[in-house]
Amino acid sequence: MKRKKIVIEYPLSVKSPTIVWKMIGNADGLQKWMADRVDDDGEAMTFTWGESWSGQDIKVSKLLDRRKFSHIRLKWVPEEAVGEYWEIRITASEDTGTLALLITDFAEAGDEDGLRSLWRDNLYRLHNVSGL
Repeated sequence: MKRKKIVIEYPLSVKSPTIVWKMIGNADGLQKWMADRVDDDGEAMTFTWGESWSGQDIKVSKLLDRRKFSHIRLKWVPEEAVGEYWEIRITASEDTGTLALLITDFAEAGDEDGLRSLWRDNLYRLHNVSGL
C-alpha cells in the first residue's frame, strides 16, 4: 500500500536562517531536540533514543541532500520505499521575512495523525531548547 506524503508548516519566531540552520543542519543541533544522540559520518546520520542500560532505539538515515541555510533531506534505511524521504526545509515569507520550517515525511494510511503528533512533539522540544 502506498504511503501518504505529509507536509507540516511550523512558524518560527526568528528571521535569521543561520540560527535555524544550527538546529537542523547538523548532528549537534538535531541532538538537542530530536534524539538523545545523533552521529553524522557525512553519508548517514544515526539517531539514538534511550540509554544503553535501559534499551535503545537506533535508526539510521541516509543523507540525500543538505544545502546550508535551506534544507536537509534524509531517508530512513532500510524502511522507506523508493521516492520517500523526510526533510526539514527553511522557508521565508516574501511579505514579512518571517521564517518557517516545512517538514515533509511519509506515513502509512491511517497513521497520519500519529506522524503529525510525533513531529509536533519534536517541534515543541525544538522551541523549548532554542526559542525558535
